[in-house]
Amino acid sequence: MSTSTIQTVEPVVCHLKAEAEPKDITYGFLRSKIPAHCFERSALKAFAYLFRDIVYASALVWLALKIDLLPSPTLRAGAWILYTFVQGCVGTGMWIIGHECGHGAFSQFPLLNDVVGWAIHSALMVPYFSWKITHARHHRYHAHIDKDVVFVPPTEAEIENQQPTLYTKFIELVEETPLYHAVTLLGHQLFGWQLYMLFNVSAGNKSLPPKSTGVRMFRNSHVDPFGSLFKDSQAHLVAITDLGLLLVGGALYYLATQIGAWKVALLYVVPYLWVHQWLVAITYLHHTHPTVPHYDEKAWTFVKGALCTVDRRFGFIGRHFFHEIIDYHVVHHLFPRIPFYHAEEATDVIVPFLGDQYHLDQGFYLKSLVDTFGTCKVKHNADSEGALHWKLEQGASKKQS
Repeated sequence: MSTSTIQTVEPVVCHLKAEAEPKDITYGFLRSKIPAHCFERSALKAFAYLFRDIVYASALVWLALKIDLLPSPTLRAGAWILYTFVQGCVGTGMWIIGHECGHGAFSQFPLLNDVVGWAIHSALMVPYFSWKITHARHHRYHAHIDKDVVFVPPTEAEIENQQPTLYTKFIELVEETPLYHAVTLLGHQLFGWQLYMLFNVSAGNKSLPPKSTGVRMFRNSHVDPFGSLFKDSQAHLVAITDLGLLLVGGALYYLATQIGAWKVALLYVVPYLWVHQWLVAITYLHHTHPTVPHYDEKAWTFVKGALCTVDRRFGFIGRHFFHEIIDYHVVHHLFPRIPFYHAEEATDVIVPFLGDQYHLDQGFYLKSLVDTFGTCKVKHNADSEGALHWKLEQGASKKQS
């Protein structure tokens, strides 16, 4: 794979002087520095944020149902575009609250967490328990080149061992063109989530759990209770997940028979695409950066993997609608049960001890998405220390972090 014309990303990053030796940066050391109240989970506070988001979503639907009263097609089209974008932002915030439930950060009550998370994610056509199971594996093995489950890149060796086909030869001819970059990025944003849910794309080669028995339908699907992603003991949770999706899917179908499929598409489907576009972008940029490595089996540790996460900035939308998940994700990977409303304080506490092990990119978010997608394609094979760095063009700075 040629990389001679790949452009490197030039992020604005934060370098902080460490107040501890790198060998001292252990899980227990970092946890001891965070105030105990940052780990306290308030169901009342969490429900307040959820209620706020539900009010936002309901008000937007109420307003959208009046769009047809606007006097001109141009105004109506503009209003629908605005509605779908804002509703997508609100829906993303609700998705993130469901994400809190999956980590046990919503409240101290596991059953309440799962009931609320299942309800929220089902309403967004997200397979809650299926996602929760594989997402826990992602947290457990983040940045492990074989065992992580999301956005695991190919290595030089894997690329070299691929048998050439007409398709791969065609891709080599067009992969550096702006049109190919635009089309693949659009597909990545619109369909990346669905491909992951249905086929487990981008997962590591050794990310599947041990499996005993079971009939395969979609072998790597998040909706198959007997698929390869789950243990036999988890099949009932995937079935409950599927029940939620069927109930919401049935409700949407019934609604379409009452108000029309086009209206349901505008009210629900387009915001759904916005939600999962944001989800893919957020997840991708948290875990992909030209200076952040993966590690092989011998070098990887939980803390090293968690510290391969990148905090970014997204302004008002990120802080208000997205519950700051973009801004403070490093601490979330270290301590996923810290509620999002304590993440900023916890981050501020541990950053001075991390120094250049803390990654903060303050570049323009969407530009970072475009540049990173075009830059971060393949990892070098592991170096002598077990780290796999991105295969960038000659002269790319290794000091960005």
